[in-house]
Amino acid sequence: MTFLSSIVKNLAEEGKRIDGRKADEFRDIEIETGIIENAEGSARVRLGKTEVIVGVKMDVGEPFPDTPDEGILMVGAELAPISHPDFEPGPPREDAIELARVVDRGIRESHAIDTKKLCIKEGEKVWMVFVDIQPINHAGNLLDAAGIGAAAALATAKIPKYDSKTEAVDNKERKEKLPLTALPIPVSFYKIKENMFVDASLDEEDASTLRFTVTTKDNGNICAVQKSGSESISMEEIKNAIETSITVGKKIRSML
Repeated sequence: MTFLSSIVKNLAEEGKRIDGRKADEFRDIEIETGIIENAEGSARVRLGKTEVIVGVKMDVGEPFPDTPDEGILMVGAELAPISHPDFEPGPPREDAIELARVVDRGIRESHAIDTKKLCIKEGEKVWMVFVDIQPINHAGNLLDAAGIGAAAALATAKIPKYDSKTEAVDNKERKEKLPLTALPIPVSFYKIKENMFVDASLDEEDASTLRFTVTTKDNGNICAVQKSGSESISMEEIKNAIETSITVGKKIRSML
């Protein structure tokens, strides 16, 4: 245990945080959209010093056999060394895969995208939506930053022009908005000692023994839950996390 981790844990026992925030208080949130000209939708999100860029690209392809009249969603994440010294170049690591999957699950299970409206010709042509997550600086809680960024990028995304005769996609001409039905927002709780804190800084994240993420829809319904870590979590903690995620989710969603 490092000296700083010891301080974080000692403060956590009293329900306090090293930066003075309340247990349910996020760091300053900044959301900027339309930052990538060549993307159909894009966003930059800052949670304190944590910074993530999310881009949305679209293309035309064949649907999956079991959903011939629905578009396709694919979410990917890359943890590049530029964002943190512990990240290494090469194939996606386990934490990058988990990051992408949790964000993907929130979008997919909330039915945020009306995928049937992405069908061009049933069984043959549909729109494919690619959500790419790129952390720029990891200072804790990449998951929530990525989820907020994905929601913001999707909310501003527009479908490129498609010529059904030539089967050409014109990415320079975008008019129709992506058909969205919800904006899923993840809120992650980190357990340090016996207390739970939202939006952990990197020091708090390193000192935590559990991460519990709740993703909610605009109406407050839960669409995804993810637990990481070996520490147990009580029903009371789950209940409190759900209530807080609904409240915090509404505040963040109002910024999009």
